[in-house]
Amino acid sequence: MALDTDKPLFVISVAAELASMHPQTLRQYDRLGLVQPSRAPGRARRYSQRDVEKLRQVQELSQDGVSLQGIKRIIELENQVAALQHRVTELTRERDEALEQVESDQYVFAATASGEIVRLPRGRRRLPSERPEVSSSRALMLYRPSDGQGRASATQRQRP
Repeated sequence: MALDTDKPLFVISVAAELASMHPQTLRQYDRLGLVQPSRAPGRARRYSQRDVEKLRQVQELSQDGVSLQGIKRIIELENQVAALQHRVTELTRERDEALEQVESDQYVFAATASGEIVRLPRGRRRLPSERPEVSSSRALMLYRPSDGQGRASATQRQRP
């Protein structure tokens, strides 16, 4: 069973030990908005594994000489990048679904005078080899395949 990295499990003393920091440092980071843990009943801080990883990242950046305000800005930008990547994924999926819909609407199915079912480009009424006088029927039935939501379209048109 995998550990849920977002589940708040650790009290401040355990999280501080896991991140090799003093608990007071974690309180300061919470006040500054760098790492904001969940709150248990009674307002006690509860840190998740992801929070501990973020604490380690803050410590590393601080040791590299980045100010706390700079670290806060880096974290904000990383969060924006993650949100934008998620949005790109959503938009890509929506685009792919729309393209599938457009592609499925490019053709219709029709029945020839002999009863054979053929696929025709949208807007075309008959096969090039089929002459109007050959058909004994005065109607042409067109069928569009399901639109993915269980709906199908069928129309009947009279030939001139």
